[in-house]
Amino acid sequence: MPRELRLPPSASALSASMRDLGYSLETAIADLVDNSISAEAAQVDILCDLTKPNPTLGIIDNGHGMDEAGIINALRHGSKNPSDARSPKDLGRFGLGLKTASFSQCQRLTVISNDGGGLHAAEWNLETVQERDDWLIAVLKPEEIAELPFQELIGDRGTAVVWRNLDRLFEDETGAKRNEIVNEKLDNVDRHLSLVFHRFLSGEVRGRKRLALTLNGHPITPFDPFCRKNSATQILPDEVVRMNGAEVHLQPYILPHHSKLTAQEYDFYQDRSDFISNQGAYVYRGGRLMAWGDWFRLIPKGEATKLARVQIDFPNSLDEMWTIDIKKSRARPPVPVKDRLRQIIHKVSGRSTTVHRGRGQRLFDEIEAPIWERYSDHGNIRYALNKEHPLFEAFRSDLSDESDRRLATLIEAVSASLPVEMIYSDFSTHPRDICQSDISREEIKDRLAALRECLFGDRGFEAENFRKVIRSTRLFEGLEDIVESYIAEELSK
Repeated sequence: MPRELRLPPSASALSASMRDLGYSLETAIADLVDNSISAEAAQVDILCDLTKPNPTLGIIDNGHGMDEAGIINALRHGSKNPSDARSPKDLGRFGLGLKTASFSQCQRLTVISNDGGGLHAAEWNLETVQERDDWLIAVLKPEEIAELPFQELIGDRGTAVVWRNLDRLFEDETGAKRNEIVNEKLDNVDRHLSLVFHRFLSGEVRGRKRLALTLNGHPITPFDPFCRKNSATQILPDEVVRMNGAEVHLQPYILPHHSKLTAQEYDFYQDRSDFISNQGAYVYRGGRLMAWGDWFRLIPKGEATKLARVQIDFPNSLDEMWTIDIKKSRARPPVPVKDRLRQIIHKVSGRSTTVHRGRGQRLFDEIEAPIWERYSDHGNIRYALNKEHPLFEAFRSDLSDESDRRLATLIEAVSASLPVEMIYSDFSTHPRDICQSDISREEIKDRLAALRECLFGDRGFEAENFRKVIRSTRLFEGLEDIVESYIAEELSK
């Protein structure tokens, strides 16, 4: 028989290593919000107090709370076995998130809780662990609890997780620069939580209370990646994959063309990265977003799937099949789900492309004689200036044959040098930033008069033809009231 030897890890070495699992501030806080939701909290307040000599960050909820034994168990590393059956509402898995998330940002973690029987608290201090090289926590006395930050915010039931010695938050900066760094990070926290918990914030998770989240007193509003409130969003049929007695739901969406979004909607979505980056599958476990913006290498991200999104829901009983990691930032679909997703992608890519092509085609169809024309020659697509446009015809009528040939050469050169790649890149990422006309209001009537002179010369003014040409040039988009006022003045002469 071999000799058995007990070999526990070094507390100082392992605790230091666990600080670098790859958490950011936003993913660390999200992990703690998971615990609050699992405790059936309806309100979670995140407070970052920079005014004190030793700044603190607290996550305070009104969940069911814990007694002293519950707090000690929560602070235990590996307090859960990932293989054990759990409540469908449990958003944890490994029993490590509270500790690993907290240590990634601070050296001192305190948990204060009230389950209806009064306040209890205990804490990890990594300085103590390093000095003693032992897994030692401190269980606090009532008088010590009374001096803790945020303890006064806990009601009859609830929990506060307090981070002190925030050595990772400030990046060794001080003063105004430190505050700038923290404010930028807190802005990222707001964006992250508004997406990850959007279904909890909007109250659409069955069997769950609607969640109210605040960050330094400001409510966090849900960010719906599927733009479901817009009537132009296409909701495709839900598909189900059954695995190990559980169901995985796949719900495809096609977002509207950006022209169908209100200014507020467009800013809301574009502010959180461009449409191409946001495309892909959105994987939820128990209503909580785990991973997003990825097609799992089934296809590359591109224009064809730019507006496509697939919402995938699975229960926590399938965690192992999805290879969920400690940070809840990775989820890989099992083969049956991946196969069904591949079929769905084929459908949604066609729909997404149709939205763009349909919009582009309508822009041509709405204009009787557009300045630009689209040609499809033997499978190749090209764009060219329309030589028969009324403006060109009016200009060419006064030219000699030689000048007319030179104009034709110029038109062909301009058409051939259209910067398609640059236009594609700019339009894909920031479509509403593209503005082809920078005409000032002072120039509008002068340009209208010049256009009238070019088209009609000394002939009579033809209002309807004038409107058609204006629509084709798109020189006066958004200025229709001034155009109509000018037309009325011309007709009254």
